[in-house]
Amino acid sequence: MPDQTNKKYVIVTGGVISGLGKGIVAASLGLLLKAKGYAVTIQKLDPYLNVDPGTMSPFQHGEVYVLDDGAETDLDLGHYERFTGIEMGRDNNTTAGQIYWEVIEKERRGDYLGSTVQVIPHVTDQIQKHITALEKKNEELEIIITEIGGTVGDIESLPFLEAVRQFQQERGPENVIIVHVTLIPYVHASAEMKTKPTQHSVMRMREIGLQPDILVCRTEFTLTRDTREKLALFCNVKTERVIQGLDAKTIYEVPLFLNRERLSEIVLSRLGMEDRPAELTYLRKFVNHIANPASTVTIGIAGKYVQLVDAYKSIIESFAHAGVDNDCKVEIRWIDAEQNEAAHNIDVELEGLDGILIPGGFGYRGIEGKIRAAQYARENGVPFLGICLGLQVAVIDFARHVIGLEQANSTEFEEKTPFPVIHLMPSQEHVKTKGATMRLGAYDCVVRQGTKSFIAYGKTEISERHRHRYEVNNDYREQLESHGMLISGTSPDDSLVEMIELKDHPWFVATQAHPELKSRIDRTHPLFREFVRAAVKYHEGRGK
Repeated sequence: MPDQTNKKYVIVTGGVISGLGKGIVAASLGLLLKAKGYAVTIQKLDPYLNVDPGTMSPFQHGEVYVLDDGAETDLDLGHYERFTGIEMGRDNNTTAGQIYWEVIEKERRGDYLGSTVQVIPHVTDQIQKHITALEKKNEELEIIITEIGGTVGDIESLPFLEAVRQFQQERGPENVIIVHVTLIPYVHASAEMKTKPTQHSVMRMREIGLQPDILVCRTEFTLTRDTREKLALFCNVKTERVIQGLDAKTIYEVPLFLNRERLSEIVLSRLGMEDRPAELTYLRKFVNHIANPASTVTIGIAGKYVQLVDAYKSIIESFAHAGVDNDCKVEIRWIDAEQNEAAHNIDVELEGLDGILIPGGFGYRGIEGKIRAAQYARENGVPFLGICLGLQVAVIDFARHVIGLEQANSTEFEEKTPFPVIHLMPSQEHVKTKGATMRLGAYDCVVRQGTKSFIAYGKTEISERHRHRYEVNNDYREQLESHGMLISGTSPDDSLVEMIELKDHPWFVATQAHPELKSRIDRTHPLFREFVRAAVKYHEGRGK
């Protein structure tokens, strides 16, 4: 067995309030360490009792980020992949639900030999097994960044923090360090930065037996030397290890901000590792393009979770990437498909857009609004991109309003529809449980030559991530194609429709997959790149 004790761990924790950006800090640190030539990965430990976020409402949790291996994970894994370009797997996300499930299964099998099963040591031991799972799978890894979800003081997080305490004691503080992300609020009435919330947060950490090595302080304003020294004194951290995390105009500036604060250099020093120069030219150019676009286009997203835009986080970031590729800024107009289902209402919402995107989703709410949005894009020549459910509503619109099957629908929304152009996949017919039972993860697709999809990808064989139960009904494929819809992508055995587009339209493409999950800082997804390019062209044409 190789010696695993030479692996280095950076534990990222959070205090004071949630939403401070631990995931962005972890992703930024991963980017910086990778840029210095280190083999790095990132994992997320979530303290909620769901086995995974797959059954959670987007209003509570934001989007579900699906990996190639089919794991349904926290949206922070999207940040990890977008920033670092490193593909994650099932072991990069663990929940308390998974931990307790495994512990109970062991107890039922008799693995504990009659012991009373307790949080310590059984639950904490299981957490440590998950922390070290990545190093056992990949001997080449040098640094593993582990983000602990929630905030210090949460009752749900306590077993995870206790497991970290034990892990640090076993591996040694030279191999396991703690980066604590905290808040420095600014009280405008007294014009003062307040360090007390951070002091109390670190106090809670120390009560648990954990001493932060580095503080990343989220702040609106630059930290003064006096403030840093005060934090260092009361939090038992060296002054040079008090890092400011200034608010940024774009999340892609954060790695550059943290690099100026020498975060990765300090981390490497604390771990006893060599510092190296980081190649960040590409990132600086990327951020400069975001800050100085040549033009602006407006894309409408017609969804039903628009009150919480984190439900579409990967789509938002994919537009940022595609905007850089096309030297433009993509402004998003959020369209509540449910609230604007009346044809007149949604037509007003859609006027003046340079492109329309219909994202994935589940359930009947807002469906008629989405169908009308697809119809509007089709009839008015507005560039269109459909994702997952977006493909399905585009097919329903086409069947109703072009073929003439007026009652066409999906059996998800109308079980007894006379024209089930979208229906449940045969493999799903006997599935009773909801968690992790959909078509999940990476699947191959054969792209038809000569189509806009082929022009975008530049090849006939692709792989994309999926998350759905319903598919285009093959009984209607011939009718769809005979009336002008191209089946531009299918599964390798031709049994499943993967992509569609319209012949006589500037750019109308839809995919059953989720291409937004594979867009990166250094590799814009081709469908988003070409969609935004078509929107720019459409915008310029409207201006003449």
